[in-house]
Amino acid sequence: MVARHLLYILIAVASAAAAWFHGIAWVREGGNLLLLPTFFLDAYRSGSAAAFLTIDILAAWAVFMIWVVPDAVRIGLGARKGWLYFGLSFIGTCFAFPLYLVARERHLAKAGTAG
Repeated sequence: MVARHLLYILIAVASAAAAWFHGIAWVREGGNLLLLPTFFLDAYRSGSAAAFLTIDILAAWAVFMIWVVPDAVRIGLGARKGWLYFGLSFIGTCFAFPLYLVARERHLAKAGTAG
């Protein structure tokens, strides 16, 4: 499990760094990260592959945001931790989701339950 957690953390950090490299470039080109719909519309309009990935990540992000707080409460991790990962998803789903999985699996292992 430790190796998998390290892999999750590596993916979270590496993917957030790679994503934000492009996010910062978009801001330098005039984009405004405070206007998330503009960000996603720009990505969607960039071509078919970008549109596919934009729809894919928006759906995954929406599901994560709906799931994370109730799941954290259900397994005993607590609403505060759930809201923390909800907030971290604004940095990137690629960042928040693997980190939540690490916290979730560690919590369940400590509690002696399976998730």
